[in-house]
Amino acid sequence: MTLCHVLLRRALLVLLAPLAGAALGSCDAPAESQATTQISSNPQLSTPAPAVQNLPSRTGQAPRAPGTQKSGLDPHSGLRWISRSDLPREGQEMLRLIARGGPFRYSKDGVTFGNRERLLPKASEGYYREYTVRTPGESDRGARRLVCGGQEETSVHECYYTADHYASFRRVRP
Repeated sequence: MTLCHVLLRRALLVLLAPLAGAALGSCDAPAESQATTQISSNPQLSTPAPAVQNLPSRTGQAPRAPGTQKSGLDPHSGLRWISRSDLPREGQEMLRLIARGGPFRYSKDGVTFGNRERLLPKASEGYYREYTVRTPGESDRGARRLVCGGQEETSVHECYYTADHYASFRRVRP
């Protein structure tokens, strides 16, 4: 399975199904036919997919209509912002724990995040660290994480939140 397929299947979980389905169907199509690839598996979606003019530079965010403002996007990462107050209560608490240096509930909290999905800005190895955002009712770590970058382990200036186990991220406003 190609990287294109993996990323687009993850996008299917996060973005609108028709948009992701149209893009997934065009992964192996020649470039000249990508704008009119049809989805035949779902008769309701079998109309030609429109050409998307403004594809995002990073996956994990929806394409913008031409002419829309970028004020809701972090200029460094290209990802949408999320304010600390909009994080789940457990995410807000985790940011406070990170700033204090712990203690953390899970042994994996604070380990290096490899950014293999390449959704976060490119950085040197070891730059990003991941932390579990507890999900009430989950018996394991769940899917929610905060990923923070920087040289200091207690830095919360550059953090990203994912609710879907790295399929998409939002930049936490410092």
